[in-house]
This record gives sequence, C-alpha cells and structure tokens, in this order.
Amino acid sequence: MINAGILGASGYAGVELVRLLLNHPEPVLLRLSSVSFTGKTLEDVYPSLYAIASKRGIDALRLENAEAVLDACDVVFSCLPHGLAETAAAKILAKGGLFIDISADFRFGDDEETFKKWYGKSYGSKELHAQAVYGLPELNREKIRKARLIGNPGCYPTSAELGLYPVLRAGLADLASIVVDSASGVTGAGREPSETTHYPECAGAISPYKVGAHRHQPEIDRYLSQMAGEPISCVFTPHLVPMNRGIVSTIYFRFPKPVTLEELWRSYTDFYAEEPFIRVLPLGQTASNRNVVFSNFCDLSVHLSSNGKTGIVVSTIDNMVKGAAGQAVQNMNLALGLPETAGLSMIPPAF
Repeated sequence: MINAGILGASGYAGVELVRLLLNHPEPVLLRLSSVSFTGKTLEDVYPSLYAIASKRGIDALRLENAEAVLDACDVVFSCLPHGLAETAAAKILAKGGLFIDISADFRFGDDEETFKKWYGKSYGSKELHAQAVYGLPELNREKIRKARLIGNPGCYPTSAELGLYPVLRAGLADLASIVVDSASGVTGAGREPSETTHYPECAGAISPYKVGAHRHQPEIDRYLSQMAGEPISCVFTPHLVPMNRGIVSTIYFRFPKPVTLEELWRSYTDFYAEEPFIRVLPLGQTASNRNVVFSNFCDLSVHLSSNGKTGIVVSTIDNMVKGAAGQAVQNMNLALGLPETAGLSMIPPAF
C-alpha cells in the first residue's frame, strides 16, 4: 500500500496527481490538503471525480489541513506555491519518507543564490536542499532511485532539456547558438485566475510573456550545462496560447560541423531507444501537442533549416503530465522500486 499525500490537491497539478494515482496499479491510500477548500471533498471542486473514490473502495476525497496529511503519510507530493515546501519536506524526511516537490523549491540543489535571485526567497536549510535530486528521469534515473527528496522539473525545462539532450551529449550543437521558443496552454499558469489568463484576454491570441526574464531560464541553463559538460546560456522565450494543455518547444541550434538530417535523426533515435516515454518521430513528421495530451510522452521531431546549417527540434509534452504530475509519479515509481511506467501507460486520444 502506498500511503500518499498531496499538499495543494485542489490545484491543477494536484488534481492531475489524484487522477493518476487513483489509476495506479499499486493500492494507493490518498490524503489530500487544500487551504482554499478545507472540509470539502475534491468532488465538490471537480465534479468529474464524483463517486470515483467510493467505486474504488476508498473514502471520499476529503480535503483537510496540511498537518493531518503530513502526519498520516510517508509519500508526499507538494503542489504548494514556490517557497513553501521546506518545512513539509523536512518533516517527511525526518521519518524516512519520500517527498516530491512540484514547485521550484528544490530544483537548484544548494544554489541558494540563483533561487533567491529568480524567486525572491532564501533557503531555510542549505543542508536540506543539498539532498535534493533533480527529477528528470532521463538525466538522473539512478540518483532518483536512491533519492528521498526530489525536485520535479518545470514544464518548459522538461520539453527544452529532453529536446536538446542528445545533441549536447554528441557535440552536435554550437552551444552559443541555442534558441528555445516555447508555447504553453493556459493550465501552466495555475488555477488561480489572473487578467492575462482571463478568457477575453487570451482567446484568439498568442502572447509572448516575460521575454528574457522567465523564471524557467536559469533552470534550463543549469541542466543544459550539465548535459553538455560546459556552461550554456540559451535564448528562451515562452508564449501563452489559447488551449488548455500542452507545450510545444521549437528549438534551434547551429552545427559546429556539417550534419545530415539522417545523422541528426539517428542521434536522437539511438540516444532515446530505451526510454519508455520518449517518442522520436519518423523523418518527415512534426511533433504536435495534440498527440501527447493526457499522456506522459514527450514527442520529438528533427528537422534542418533550408540551408542545412541549423538543426531544428520540435519537443512537445502535456504540461500537466510529463511536465508536472506524470513525471512526479514516474519519479515516485523509481524511488519506491516500482516499474517506472506503472500508472502511466495512458494512450493519447486520437483526436
């Protein structure tokens, strides 16, 4: 029995975790917390879940306070806002549990300076952060297997890093030339409404935002640099698009030496041949978010510019699954010694 708790379960990432864990092949006992809806059930907030819990032989998905969840559970997912996970993580680690954080709090290891610069908060315990493992399985699988504290990657960084990993390891990209243009669905902004996510403001428009100043920039640069073995500072520009789910990252890089399209494609197919959630599409096809929604897949397609001097990779994920809750479950599976794909074998809808 997996005794799992979710802090911030009424947000989009939290309820997506509930959806995935209720369908996990291992028995899961869920405890849920919410500040905004304490005392209600998750069915009250999301009617699509009505009676699902009872049909699976468990109590209603009641939302309680965070302390009750932390006391009762030894596997905890935190979907709290940035800067709030430290105390909860320390409590779970003190009793030998597993803590997986979906905010940015543990993505930078002991690099407090970068976190403070971009998120405006200091660490309470550098020792705690030093234990954290960055939860991108394709990069850190063996470390995740041994981890008790996992910082789940951001959604944009997941698509960018998976899109570039093979060419960085193979030395096929000029590191000073990398450009990442990413488009995200509105769920990436969270459940709390704002002017920019208000329907009349975002419908019918593609809107670049936080140009040159997005919080995911340092995370992307940090882990691209690890992949390449030397410092990288890419150009990253996010765009808000009027759809619920998905991220499409179009990634550009110059070649340091001539590379054919077949060679570029082969570098990806060989590199990701054993990865269960990476699909490198056949040459001539282009990755699209419609083909990964509700799944934990990352689809990649590779292309060349018309003059053959620039590689172009399209990397697409569901921002709520591989970009958040699905990757968190993948990390849980690894850390608990379960099959990595358990509960994540969803096939994307055909249309």
